Amino acid sequence: MYAITGVTGQVGGAAARALLKAGHAVRAVLRDESKAAEWTKRGAEVAIASFDDADALAAAFSGTAGVFVMVAPNFAPSPGYPNAHAAVAVLKEALTRAQPARIAALSSVGGQRESGLGLITQVHILSVST
Repeated sequence: MYAITGVTGQVGGAAARALLKAGHAVRAVLRDESKAAEWTKRGAEVAIASFDDADALAAAFSGTAGVFVMVAPNFAPSPGYPNAHAAVAVLKEALTRAQPARIAALSSVGGQRESGLGLITQVHILSVST
């Protein structure tokens, strides 16, 4: 079983569809329950969890061979990226509690840099915290 966040977006959706096509079990992690039917129809298990709920995320990530995580982009972040820091803190807590066998995190060119990144700073926050 692989838990995939961001399944309603481009990257998470592509990852989930590819895993399902290859015959793997997928747990689609959704914030919006109204989008669950599409993933159930595709054969995925659905977990409802948001990045402000460590309990729900830990449950969604538990018992998996791997988890794909990403921080939803914020195109108008507040100075210091408090939303990204908060989401990553919850994500880190959930992953620590769930202990999936593997974690894959969406990154970006330049995500390893510490400054001068602009919006990629949100990816850097994830990469240094997990």
